[in-house]
Amino acid sequence: MGRAEKSTETSPPIGYAATLKLLGVDYILSVSAVGSRQEKYAPTDFVIPDQFFDRTRARAHESTFFGNGIVGHVTFAHPVCDELGDILDASCKSVGVKTHRGGTYICMEGPAFSTKAESNVYRQWGMDIIGMTNLQEAKLAREAEIAYATLALVTDYDCWYDGHDDVTVDMVIEFLNKNVRNVQLVLKDAVKCVAAKETPNQYSDATKNAIFTAPEHRPVETAKSLEAIIGKYKK
Repeated sequence: MGRAEKSTETSPPIGYAATLKLLGVDYILSVSAVGSRQEKYAPTDFVIPDQFFDRTRARAHESTFFGNGIVGHVTFAHPVCDELGDILDASCKSVGVKTHRGGTYICMEGPAFSTKAESNVYRQWGMDIIGMTNLQEAKLAREAEIAYATLALVTDYDCWYDGHDDVTVDMVIEFLNKNVRNVQLVLKDAVKCVAAKETPNQYSDATKNAIFTAPEHRPVETAKSLEAIIGKYKK
């Protein structure tokens, strides 16, 4: 999912989780376009963030599979899988892409880009990059017990940087297209490394102790819709 995309769903994407779980997915490598909040992250650089900061307001239904009678609170202090982050970093180095390991991704509501005032506040907060999609992906992946990491492609400095034109769609697409080939090479290498991993997915039981609603109090229809997510924790 990209920086300027925003889901229009009005209910939790249970079908996505069911599909991923039924296919036996253990790892997600996400790619997205982001804006830079720090001068050191230049357009066409890659960033592998390890933290997220939520500035969305209307996406509760996109951020969790729980609700409708079943309460769940997963641990999310460390939202990105370090192992996958290391793999992406090594793959970027092998391709020769300028990459920054670590940093905080601030997730904004969108679809409009930030005002200059907002941009400057985010910089004062110490945010590194900004986008509109990855936080929700990471939360849903954790609840589905899938390890997650993202490769963020810097497309612009946005309006905070006086030496840079205000961001435009054409600018975002131009820099994104420049990175397409590098992304393909990085993912080709990273996927091979993930497939060769000998250590298990460390989040395979992330939801085990997250379900607060006792089995006997879980609405039948909700439990059925969440079968792929919590089915193994029926008792």
